[in-house]
Amino acid sequence: MYIPEIYKNENQEEIENFIHQNGFAIIINQTEGKLWATHTPLLLDTNENGKKILVGHISKANPQGQSFSTNDDVLVVFTGPHSYISSSWYDHENVPTWNYLAVHVYGKVQVYNHEKAVDSLKKLVDKYEAKSERPVRVENLSEKTMREARGITAFEIVITALEAKKKLSQNRDDKNYQNIIRELEKTNENQAIAVAAEMRKNR
Repeated sequence: MYIPEIYKNENQEEIENFIHQNGFAIIINQTEGKLWATHTPLLLDTNENGKKILVGHISKANPQGQSFSTNDDVLVVFTGPHSYISSSWYDHENVPTWNYLAVHVYGKVQVYNHEKAVDSLKKLVDKYEAKSERPVRVENLSEKTMREARGITAFEIVITALEAKKKLSQNRDDKNYQNIIRELEKTNENQAIAVAAEMRKNR
């Protein structure tokens, strides 16, 4: 990912929190001789060797899962809030732009056996059921329902590199920076308001 120095984020805690908050990702690799992308939720975890990993699964019918055994290099894209920035919000003439947050993760994928697949399902479900009034637990699902776990390819991605970009108008002076925040908040659009909140945290 192209990241000018001013937009680079190297704060590991921030990056990990971003992945946790924006866990629905895109896994990209070479499958059947072409680029292939799958949208799926991923969980940031640590393996038995103390290395950071992403854990997830895709449908066994998805050719990408079959390609993991011959091409284990993957790119995972996590995206956060984003919004158009009008240059009419500046006190000088300039071009419009787009503010956004994104993390790219590079890694090596390893396919799980059935036992580890079920364990990974438990962790993923527990994360997203945490705020439910009546949380579902994999341990409580019937044997019949759990047969569906045979239809997934579960895996971990051992992280080899991380790139994080935080493009939040850092190149603007305080006056224009604050005006961008106000204009974003006035839109009443969720994405714009989320970008404004990130800008407030960033400066």
